[in-house]
Amino acid sequence: LASAALLQATPPGFRFEVLHESRKPGSQARVGRIHTPHGVIDTPGFVPVGTNAALKGMTNAQAASCGVQLQFCNTYHLMVHPGVEVVEAAGGLHRFMGRPDGPPLITDSGGFQVFSLGKETTDDAPELKRRAAARGRNAGTLLSISERGVRFRSYRDGTVLRLTPESAVLAQKSLGADIIIPLDELPPLNVTRERLARSVELSHRWMTRSLHTHLADPRQQAMYGVVHGGTDRQLRAHSVEYLSGLPFDGYAVGGSLGRDRDEMLALLGYVLPLLPREQPNHVLGIADPASVERGVPLGADTFDSCFPTQIARHGTLLTASGRIHIGQGKYKSQHDCPIDPEAASGADCCDGVSRAYMHHLYKQREPLYETLASMHNVRFMMRMMATLRERILADDL
Repeated sequence: LASAALLQATPPGFRFEVLHESRKPGSQARVGRIHTPHGVIDTPGFVPVGTNAALKGMTNAQAASCGVQLQFCNTYHLMVHPGVEVVEAAGGLHRFMGRPDGPPLITDSGGFQVFSLGKETTDDAPELKRRAAARGRNAGTLLSISERGVRFRSYRDGTVLRLTPESAVLAQKSLGADIIIPLDELPPLNVTRERLARSVELSHRWMTRSLHTHLADPRQQAMYGVVHGGTDRQLRAHSVEYLSGLPFDGYAVGGSLGRDRDEMLALLGYVLPLLPREQPNHVLGIADPASVERGVPLGADTFDSCFPTQIARHGTLLTASGRIHIGQGKYKSQHDCPIDPEAASGADCCDGVSRAYMHHLYKQREPLYETLASMHNVRFMMRMMATLRERILADDL
């Protein structure tokens, strides 16, 4: 850790600036900008997830029209198909996706997906950030965890693959995202404190190795350390102390965040103030409107989730008055009612589209429904974030 490589400064092209900190008593909210080689990200911000380097049902141009400034892609899925070597040959994710000039991208290490493939045990319990249960041909595809890394079977063809702290970073070098994440372990919610403490220490060692590999060849990429410790505040504080002593460019809050929203928010209210204020932070895997609105005053900068596009595909649309399920019969004849009547004219990507038309598209399973619904929900989140930034600037949040 004392090597010159690990003392290297923030990479060229990456910079975080705080524009305003709320003066509202008790608020930790702030407005900032993250500068990357592929563009600027306004914070607080929402980060939609495009698992396979694509937002479900949306083109790059449509995502841009909705205001997307940063998109999350999943390394594990891209390793399985098409393979990171294919993406690298295309010139990296930005060129592979046909968006060489941006906006920015963030990739994970692949760890969350790998650990989600383990067989369910008595340590698994209902929690806010659910790990998809691996069943059928995917059950038990996580083969082993060791100091070296993890071994697992590809969900696609059963090939045995290995992911190490070093290979996870090298894969993300090939992908070429602006922000990358080191490999970490993700134990279930109900593990013993002793097991959780061992996991935190293993993640720290893995992240240190990841950082060493990253700084040997930075490529203008930034790396965020991931704070672990489950719902144990002492372990979370220990994780913050350890990681903040290393030259990460920002910090993400990962691992189990609790059983419900209230437990998660209480945890974030404890952890976020411990992080270095001069660097950006990110809440991994949480971005429903209620959690975001309550998480921003705690000091959170960015949030990622597939939630808005996922619920869109299943018929749920976000509005200022709450969620609506467009498949319900009461929307069949709402010809003169836009999806969100409270959205200002021109504020919605689906201006001119009625609830009746969306109901028809959904019931007939028209592909256009998924596009319009995804665009609407993503745009809703972007408008919400802009409103939250305005409220912080006015010291109202």
